[in-house]
Amino acid sequence: MKKSLIILIISAFVWSCDNSVGQQRSFGEKFDPKGAMSMGDMLKQMQGKESMPAIVEGKVSSVCQAKGCWMKLETGNGETIRVSFKDYGFFVPKDLAGSTVIMRGTASINVTSVEELRHFAEDAKKSKEEIEKITEPKRELVFEADGVIIK
Repeated sequence: MKKSLIILIISAFVWSCDNSVGQQRSFGEKFDPKGAMSMGDMLKQMQGKESMPAIVEGKVSSVCQAKGCWMKLETGNGETIRVSFKDYGFFVPKDLAGSTVIMRGTASINVTSVEELRHFAEDAKKSKEEIEKITEPKRELVFEADGVIIK
């Protein structure tokens, strides 16, 4: 009886261990990440376009700390691109900063309103003073992802 209990406990422990070590985690729609372009390549291909579909790989600089409903990726030129998730259909972990992701979706030029910019600043836990300094809408490149893979 004692042996059976020990075997049962060990089995439960092994079964509960995280088997995802070294594996990729995905959110949203599943997709094949082969052929993903760098952020720099995407920026080059976007020149002169208002939008384009793409599979892109990049490094996460920050994530919405309220619930993981957006993230920013480094572009390689000292700036970031804000990534939202299609139809608010999924969120990503809030601790992704510094991680590399591959995402599929649509890059587009967008005019973000002052109200939205302030909302994003609040989500990012910016100070009240920083939020109040936002007084103009911003024309920017954004990305709407329908799927994200964390490497």
